[in-house]
Amino acid sequence: MKRLAINPFASPATVAGYEDWYGTAGCRAERLEKALLKRLLAGFPWASTILEVGCGTGHFTRWFGEQGWQAMGLDLSRPMLTEAVRLGSPWCVHGDALALPFTTGAFDLVALVTTLEFLPEPVQAVAEALRVARQGLILGVLNRQSLLGRQLKSEGGPIWGAARFFTPAELSCLVHRAVAGKPTEIVWRTTLWPVWSGVLPLPWGGFIGMAVMLP
Repeated sequence: MKRLAINPFASPATVAGYEDWYGTAGCRAERLEKALLKRLLAGFPWASTILEVGCGTGHFTRWFGEQGWQAMGLDLSRPMLTEAVRLGSPWCVHGDALALPFTTGAFDLVALVTTLEFLPEPVQAVAEALRVARQGLILGVLNRQSLLGRQLKSEGGPIWGAARFFTPAELSCLVHRAVAGKPTEIVWRTTLWPVWSGVLPLPWGGFIGMAVMLP
């Protein structure tokens, strides 16, 4: 899923327990994240195909498929991909977010959901995503200046200890560096859990959802 000095997503223990979070402690957060992502996806009414980079166990790839999208997942971790296939995910391929094995403009949209936090070169990853996207990107990133972000970093462990979170301003700056002056429109909101069940353009929400729209 991610290329790190020590990849926590290659650990069998991590893979085995990865999906459990969505049905337990992360149930409410996941519901709000999906609602925000669905709202951003509605901004691309003519899109039908989507690539999820860093799909892991395919949790969001399967959800994209359930929403009617032609979805494909890509990940660097073979154990995660094996679990994704076992769970019934749509097409899943092995590949690197920093060098996507697809031609330019191969998909309408490219999504990276809690993936940029674990990549050594996030600007390059966004540039690659933009290369293979015809209409734009959907980004989902944990917010460094949120209560949730601080809680996760304090927990540490093999996953969150390796993560690098972003603020909305930092994520926007990262995108602007990747597009290298090309015209784009950026829309973002944050989920306000655990403070409030809603989404607003507030810089302290726990999960940042961002749509990058290409002309």
